[in-house]
Amino acid sequence: MTTVLITGAAGYVASYILPLFRERFTLRLVDNRDVDGLGRPVDGLEVRDISNLSRMDEYRDLFQDVDAVVHLAHLRPASDSLHDRYLAERGDVDMAYIVYQLSLEEGVKRVVVASSNHATDFYERPLRSKQLDMVYPEGSAQRPLADNFYGWAKETYEHLGFVYASGVAGGPTVGEVRAEDRPRKLEVVQIRVCAPRDLSITSFADWRRDDPLTLHRDLGQWVSPRDLAQLFCKSVEAPNIEDEYGIPFQVFYGVSANTRSAWSIANARRNIGYEPQDDSEVVYADEIREMMLEPARQNMVQGEARGGKGSR
Repeated sequence: MTTVLITGAAGYVASYILPLFRERFTLRLVDNRDVDGLGRPVDGLEVRDISNLSRMDEYRDLFQDVDAVVHLAHLRPASDSLHDRYLAERGDVDMAYIVYQLSLEEGVKRVVVASSNHATDFYERPLRSKQLDMVYPEGSAQRPLADNFYGWAKETYEHLGFVYASGVAGGPTVGEVRAEDRPRKLEVVQIRVCAPRDLSITSFADWRRDDPLTLHRDLGQWVSPRDLAQLFCKSVEAPNIEDEYGIPFQVFYGVSANTRSAWSIANARRNIGYEPQDDSEVVYADEIREMMLEPARQNMVQGEARGGKGSR
């Protein structure tokens, strides 16, 4: 059975994928805390902090005899200041380097990384203004661009993953590069996780009712637990993830089969057989219907109030 190391195994995204992964793989679970976000223990979890570059060799044993790594771990900023946010996000890039490098050195075949839709945050504005209809995970026409440190870190370690998938080189190269001049290619998948949350608590809250553009966006970005688990699982199991240039590197958006989606999953369907089962339009049909009827109810109430005043 395939052995998979999961970093950040006590985190929120891990809670979506662990049930399926426990059925399919032999797991090695690590996190820097011993309980999940609700204070519950995670079965099989080993408490290890793998974020310190100067102690990189101390983490090597975690990557030995492992077939694949699913990297979910991330660092939280000490405060909301720009400086502390930058330090945390730079630390996330360093941690991604640790994961890639130790995976390469210890013979791990594939690394699947939790990136984020925030790697392309810049495109949210043209989507809202109808200058753009769809955001694609591949192709030079829409290179990942973020306007915040969080998204910058995601797009940065996506590119770092591409370097490792190409056969990492320390310096610049020109023209043809002999295979013996490079290490082996590390297979890398980046999953831009979008909105793995209950929208009935957030997007349909009273304070959001006057923000239809954000509601439309959230319905498009929603991903169900079973769809996200399937996407990660197939990213581990797919026999071939090479792109058109022979580089074993893919970027997929982590969304369900949403009617309102502006984030393409065509390449995930094509390359690894992703078949999402859920659609936010169906799952949240009652909430959508309620929100659409609300203005009509308000108009009716106001009309009755005006009619009542006029009859006195």
